[in-house]
Amino acid sequence: MRIAQVAPLFESVPPRLYGGTERVVSYLTEELVRQGHDVTLFASGDSVTSATLVAASERALWRDPECRETLPHHVRLMELVFREARHFDVIHFHCDYLHFPLLRYLRTPTVTTLHGMVRRHDLKPLFQAYPEVPLVSISDDQRGPIPWANWQATVYHGLPVGLHTFRDRPEEYLLFIGRISPEKRLDRAIEIARRSGRKLKVAAKIYDEDRGYYQSAIEPLLGQSQSFVEFVGEVGGRDKDELIGNAYALLFPIDWPEPFGLVMIEALACGTPVIAWRNGSVPEIIEEGRTGFIVDNLDDAVRAVANAGNLSRAQCRATFTDRFDAAAMASNYEKVYQGLLRRPHSPIEIADSAALDHAMPVV
Repeated sequence: MRIAQVAPLFESVPPRLYGGTERVVSYLTEELVRQGHDVTLFASGDSVTSATLVAASERALWRDPECRETLPHHVRLMELVFREARHFDVIHFHCDYLHFPLLRYLRTPTVTTLHGMVRRHDLKPLFQAYPEVPLVSISDDQRGPIPWANWQATVYHGLPVGLHTFRDRPEEYLLFIGRISPEKRLDRAIEIARRSGRKLKVAAKIYDEDRGYYQSAIEPLLGQSQSFVEFVGEVGGRDKDELIGNAYALLFPIDWPEPFGLVMIEALACGTPVIAWRNGSVPEIIEEGRTGFIVDNLDDAVRAVANAGNLSRAQCRATFTDRFDAAAMASNYEKVYQGLLRRPHSPIEIADSAALDHAMPVV
């Protein structure tokens, strides 16, 4: 198949450090190329890929000190994609909703993976206005706020099998890895480590919009916890692999319905069990008592830390291989693409688009 992958421009594909969506797009793109597909990747110019790269910006926008507005770059991205649309069998979007109004006049089948939280108040009117747009969810939980949307499948994220190193003899520290933001609840991780008597390593990115939260809520905690908390900042590549693989357990104490949580399967790939709050996709990814523990409060989390050493790290790795391999992710997307290609598809005439108003679900 001739497949276009359309990535957001905020980070390169793959990102140098933090960046979940761009990382998944990279894994999917490389696996589709490996399986023999003709893939074109629309992404930032500093991306690295074995596919054909179409650069929609010179570099990742969040790494460009001169970038003040990201929207103009993404508008241009749409121009580049739609200019070449006729050359593809299917176009796979990973960049939210900017392309929705243009899809009605396009002959090429498309699918959009939603990588973020589906907020009913904001997205219900949009999905009502564009009920024909095919969507993919990254967990079943993600669909919950708008179950009637045009979901084609749930496709879990996957990682290349050889990306992470299995380690059967970990060190004694706990690990928190991700963004420092209110919903990620680093404060919980610090309290769990304190009550468990274990060191906590924190590998985290601080976005500008979260800096106030970091300075007011987290920085004082770090100052009070210097004896057992080590802040290592953003990590990537081999450093990240070693940090995750040598951890006694990964703490994932989220306070929001996270649609997937890529770091959980990164941990499983290393053989590291996960202790996670019962939110979002967590129950779909973590198997209670096998690959980690799903908890509801701090007391449960502290008990889970005490029991994490009893879990089989080999089982964690085996679960990753069985369920979250990039080859399986690509295969599941291929099924979505094939399903779209089997359906008759033609652009909607402008005059006919008003008829969609009568087809909108009343919810």
